[in-house]
Amino acid sequence: MSREAADVRLARLLAIVPWIAAHDGPSLDEVSRRFSVGEKDLLSDLNLLFMCGVYPFTPDVLIDVDIADGRVWIRMADYFRRPLRLNAQEALALLSAGRAFLAYPEAGAGASLATALEKLDSVLGLAGGEGLDVDLADVDPDVLSALRDAAERHLKVRLDYYSYGRDRRSRRVVHPWRVFNQGGEWYLEAWCESAQAERMFRLDRIETLEPTGEGFGPPPGRPSRPPAAVFHPREDDPMWVFDLDPPAHWIAEQYPTDSVEQRPEGVLRVRLRAARSAWLERLLLRAGPHLTVVEGDTTVAPRAAERVLARYRAGPQAGV
Repeated sequence: MSREAADVRLARLLAIVPWIAAHDGPSLDEVSRRFSVGEKDLLSDLNLLFMCGVYPFTPDVLIDVDIADGRVWIRMADYFRRPLRLNAQEALALLSAGRAFLAYPEAGAGASLATALEKLDSVLGLAGGEGLDVDLADVDPDVLSALRDAAERHLKVRLDYYSYGRDRRSRRVVHPWRVFNQGGEWYLEAWCESAQAERMFRLDRIETLEPTGEGFGPPPGRPSRPPAAVFHPREDDPMWVFDLDPPAHWIAEQYPTDSVEQRPEGVLRVRLRAARSAWLERLLLRAGPHLTVVEGDTTVAPRAAERVLARYRAGPQAGV
């Protein structure tokens, strides 16, 4: 199983812990379904909580997790019951997330959230949020609206789509399941007839969209929430091992890895799976001299750099 990005797991824990603590021993199955996480991963998360607390890490300042007969209880140490104190940066991040949530029609946010954000506005002195601009990616409103409608009515659509990982365009018919925003980008979760598999599409990479007029049956057993991560490597994808200098540590945080090992001088050794050469070349070029290939084809980055340089030298006639 691939190692999840740390921020994905942390975000899930921050949502799960207070919810379980506020309920009287919910079942593991209920928690798994509510947060769209497998029971094995859920138990791994809960076992991690046993080590969470504050100095001096004695039992009275640790989170207590009790799992019995398929149910779970979380009892918070008194330290965690203290009112939350946010600094200005944290409050601004919370305000930004709240305003983005209000702008998301499917969220069903109520008046209570709007009132809370107004109070936060006042504390931060932003004059009703006029100094705060929340952008959920540059997506054609017509494409967004059409896909939401197709997902709600279970109607197939034909896409002209640019695949970043393969660096090519294709036309395909998909069954839209869900449109959601994650990490500031809009995504479509759908069944692709060409691939005969579930696929994720970024809306800003859709060139054209055309309804086919055909319907499809609603997918059985779909989770009620969007996936925690939009990229999931396959077990048979080639394994790569990289050494990352500190300026390239973002790779370990942004992408799923099989393992991350701390090395001397601040270097991280990461193991990750990648099958698409175009995506891998871009990653290596972005990291530049701050990434060293330990296991894998060490000629990938130099070859990609030579192609880019050749196109640059060729000028406009090469499409640069």
